Amino acid sequence: MNTVRIWFRKCGAAKYISHLDLNRCMARAFHKAGLPMWYTEGFNPHAFVTFALPLSLGIEGRHESMDIRLLEDMPKEEIIGRLNDALPKDIRVYDVTQPQMKPGEIAYADYEIRYAADGRDPDALKDALERLFSKPTIPVEKKTKSGVKTIDLAPCLKQYRMQVQGTEVVLFIRLPAGSTENINPALIGEAIQKELGCSLYAVTARGHLYNQALCVFA
Repeated sequence: MNTVRIWFRKCGAAKYISHLDLNRCMARAFHKAGLPMWYTEGFNPHAFVTFALPLSLGIEGRHESMDIRLLEDMPKEEIIGRLNDALPKDIRVYDVTQPQMKPGEIAYADYEIRYAADGRDPDALKDALERLFSKPTIPVEKKTKSGVKTIDLAPCLKQYRMQVQGTEVVLFIRLPAGSTENINPALIGEAIQKELGCSLYAVTARGHLYNQALCVFA
């Protein structure tokens, strides 16, 4: 039995597929691809699949991964080809590797967030966002399993850069992610709405994941 890590992109219309629907989509793809998957035992056997870090609805994923167990070795090119033939066009497998880290080690994630200026001067909008990010405290409400609580977003907005591209302000930021602490980039949008008094249309994509030592998740 061999555990392999499948790397894929989830973009375009696929960003609106929930994590539960992604599980179902992958299960159908595995069945259609005819991979020699290892299935759990018991009354409800299912393929062993573990996703590194579920992606929030509406966010594109550029370096997503999931671990599966195969009963026999297969060339990675064959795995990639079979899965891509069985998956929708906006979910593309691009690599297969041996797992080097455990999903529980994930501590940070990179995001690219594109804010539309919507008729505003993009340079003025960038200046307004920079002023927001420089505030000593940025209180926002975060939904948790125990209810809604107020958190300070300011300490999480330290590793970023911002630039104007055409009519957009593009934010590149690294946020806490994983089981210990997880900051959804939508919370930044809530802080912006409070600051500017209006919401900005945003297109968000998640990039690489990292461990505590800031090594890329592999």
